[in-house]
Amino acid sequence: MKKILIIGAGAMGSAFSIPCAENNNDVTIIGSVLENDFISSMKSNKHLHPSLNLVLPNNIKIEKFEKISVVTDTDLDLIVVAVSSVGIDWAGDEISKFYKSNTPIILLTKGLSIIDDQLTTLTEKLEMILKKNGHNKVNISSVKGPCLASGLANKMRTGTVIANKNIKEAQKIQNIIQTEYYKCEISDDIEGVEISSAIKNLYSMLIGGSQGLSNPKASKEIQEKYYLNTAASLIHRSISEMIEIVNNYSGKTDTVYGLAGLGDIYVSVSGGRNSQMGKYLGQGYLYKEAKEKFMKSTTVEGAQLAFDIGPKLMAKFDKRKFPLLFSILECICENKKLQIDW
Repeated sequence: MKKILIIGAGAMGSAFSIPCAENNNDVTIIGSVLENDFISSMKSNKHLHPSLNLVLPNNIKIEKFEKISVVTDTDLDLIVVAVSSVGIDWAGDEISKFYKSNTPIILLTKGLSIIDDQLTTLTEKLEMILKKNGHNKVNISSVKGPCLASGLANKMRTGTVIANKNIKEAQKIQNIIQTEYYKCEISDDIEGVEISSAIKNLYSMLIGGSQGLSNPKASKEIQEKYYLNTAASLIHRSISEMIEIVNNYSGKTDTVYGLAGLGDIYVSVSGGRNSQMGKYLGQGYLYKEAKEKFMKSTTVEGAQLAFDIGPKLMAKFDKRKFPLLFSILECICENKKLQIDW
């Protein structure tokens, strides 16, 4: 039995707790400081998770953040970070208060940052925070792939990839979390996995706009029926651009074709929030207009990523080589209509 701490009580962190607990591990979910009311609600409703619409198993402990010192009094075998990308700084500082050398950490969060004018993966950012706080021996893996939280929580067959520069560390985590329905590949290409899983959110918005982009002169009925030619073309061209970007940052081509790239794009385009925003953009709405009118209270990860890293990417890359990337970045960052140079 391994002792696992999951930081973040949202849909993904809570869904991830289910295969972890099923492997006879001692699992505790600790909510962030912003989730106290959420945790209280779950505790008073027999562990019913409102986002997942599912009761978490009784052997999974759920606590407010104020209880974290109790959980970390004894050694942890695995720390899981399942906060939003904007919460990584907070999570890193809090983990630093109890972290012990080389304790495995896995990061579920998808995203990228710009630090000192350089594109930085979130695993690199978390490592920087821990080292800044005095921890020189840090062991962080990335777990990414086409994994919708509700599907995992309901034990739908799911595949992800565990990435660590030390492949043996990825294997150790695989042995802790893998189940009959939750299968994990392993990789030493942590840069490729992190970058693929993040930038696919940008391309998912673009592909989500396929209906409106297919033939702007056609009726909505015709667009909805026959847009798949356009979507397939955009998926192909998106993967080609993603390969160039990942290669530029020392990642591997095969990673883009794997679960963290092509696999994750498929899931996102099939019904995620990024593709939903893309649908509105394809219909001709400006980003600010669509956000206000249709998705005001919904987090659109791809749009947040565009604001975070878009200016850096547009300054670094040639628009002629990355027409799709520039189309979506200009649409979001400069609030322009989504247009593609076919």
